[in-house]
Amino acid sequence: MIRKGRLFTPGPTQLLPSAQLAMAAATMHHRTAEFRALLTRVLGDLKTFVGSKNDVVLFTASGTGAMEAAVANLTSPGDKVLVVSAGKFGERWEGLAKAYGCEVEVARAGYGETVTPQQVKDKLRPEHRVLYMQATESSTGARHDVEGIARLLKGSDTLLVVDAITGLGTTRFDVDAWSVDVIIGGSQKAVMIPPGLAYCTVSERGWQRMESAKNPRYYFDLRKERKSAAKGESSYTPSTALVAALAAAFEYLRDQGNGDLAAGRELLIANAETAAAMTRAAAQALGLKLFSASSPAAALTAIASPAGVDSGDIVKAFRNRFGAVIANGQGEMKGHLFRVAHLGYYDYLDTIAAIGALEHVLAALGQKIELGAGLRAAQQVYARTPETVVPAK
Repeated sequence: MIRKGRLFTPGPTQLLPSAQLAMAAATMHHRTAEFRALLTRVLGDLKTFVGSKNDVVLFTASGTGAMEAAVANLTSPGDKVLVVSAGKFGERWEGLAKAYGCEVEVARAGYGETVTPQQVKDKLRPEHRVLYMQATESSTGARHDVEGIARLLKGSDTLLVVDAITGLGTTRFDVDAWSVDVIIGGSQKAVMIPPGLAYCTVSERGWQRMESAKNPRYYFDLRKERKSAAKGESSYTPSTALVAALAAAFEYLRDQGNGDLAAGRELLIANAETAAAMTRAAAQALGLKLFSASSPAAALTAIASPAGVDSGDIVKAFRNRFGAVIANGQGEMKGHLFRVAHLGYYDYLDTIAAIGALEHVLAALGQKIELGAGLRAAQQVYARTPETVVPAK
């Protein structure tokens, strides 16, 4: 049979066709009225997509660029900060904060686990200037309790910064009600376009903190970008093609929501939750162990490799036999788990395809499985899931 390339990884994700066309047609200069109008529209749509009234900043960078900005703009050398860490991306917060001279304390859980609000409460001190965390730890497939942790900070001077790069579009957040000061997203995730854009919304408390923060910043100066964005511009040369692609992605979501972008976002989240539940059920029906069983994310499912099987062999078999790309474990987890993502331009039929491929891959690697067992379990989950309907306008 022919092979159709598919990305089942937690970033980059499968590209939206209309976004690809928009990129190909994006020949505008970034200091023109045409681009200012486009960027202004995209920034407004980003607020809706994130679900916040706070000002949004857009960088031409990977998501890590916005993470660095959230450290450089909000801290001074010697500041005490608290990091929630349960995987490679929690460890990235640790590294970034240390690079800017912060004293880092950590509320830590093992790989595959989640850091509970109680663990954070036990570590939290009034002198912590910022708490940094992930919404989804995509290296392990675990989801943290952002709302529960945010509740602990109510009435304190500690700012809350959430890396939701794989969380936005897969998890429901009430950013303003929970008083999330900075929430971060990236273009190569649920918004279905290539890597290269990072964005974040910033609360009024966050903007005020920047006035006293002493760490150096230049390209990632959030105040500079906020000032430029008010004029429909970026401080430096942006990726005009990616901005055009992002505009197309939001139009797609708006159409999915019958003209309502927020409704389209909710459909996107429900889609990820359903696909993740189908995949978890399929994995268990095939006798596989979920790596983050206690608090699984909707963005991806991390599955422990069967005993005696290197997860790299599963990844290679997906690619060689079906043209599909799934993700291996990272760092010390490499060889021990594989990750199948469900975010962005990924639907029911993609889920069925991934599960069917997994059954054949496992059988080819010598695992005793019943072909169709995973598919049956996934279908049963789907059959029990209420249909998400957006009222026509």
